[in-house]
Amino acid sequence: MQQSFSPRLTLAGAVFPQTGLVRDALLVVGFSALIAVSARISIPMWPVPITGQTFAVLLAAAVLGRTRGVAALLAYMGEGMLGLPVFAGGANAWTVSASGATYLFGSTAGYLAGFVAAAFVTGWLAELGWDRSVWRAALAMVVGNLVIYAFGVSWLAALIGLERAVNFGLVPFLLGDIIKVVLAALALPGAWRLVGRLRPHQPQ
Repeated sequence: MQQSFSPRLTLAGAVFPQTGLVRDALLVVGFSALIAVSARISIPMWPVPITGQTFAVLLAAAVLGRTRGVAALLAYMGEGMLGLPVFAGGANAWTVSASGATYLFGSTAGYLAGFVAAAFVTGWLAELGWDRSVWRAALAMVVGNLVIYAFGVSWLAALIGLERAVNFGLVPFLLGDIIKVVLAALALPGAWRLVGRLRPHQPQ
């Protein structure tokens, strides 16, 4: 008999145990704002800037879980489509780049789509309990990064060719992403241990 998937408590659920639409909305909007702030940590590069977004996206997914993680990313995209300066360099979805394409359809479009997919995958792994140990948390972040690369580099390859997409859209980001994975892998299990001390009777 096949067993259905039963998600475990996420870190957000442990810290904010009250349920309800208001709590979920605040978490989603709050983490979409965190992602927007992380986009301001930017090193301009062609064709894709180096930003702090990846770390914030995967952290949001791990903390919120797959459903609220995806919702936070969709909210972030929606803010950009409304014209808010939430993308790298203070751009919005309709900012026109030097190539003549808007941000939503330019060289970074694949990475934006990858953020949403990675939020689902990483959030799902967190619901399986992968965020409770350093090695599994690191692996969850690596998987999330691979999903982002798959979308981002594929889109970029369609624009500038596969070799250039790898050289300019993958290689420059590897060292920074390794550092982000290490930070997240240390932070998530540490946060769970802290929750366990502060809320010893909280189901986890």
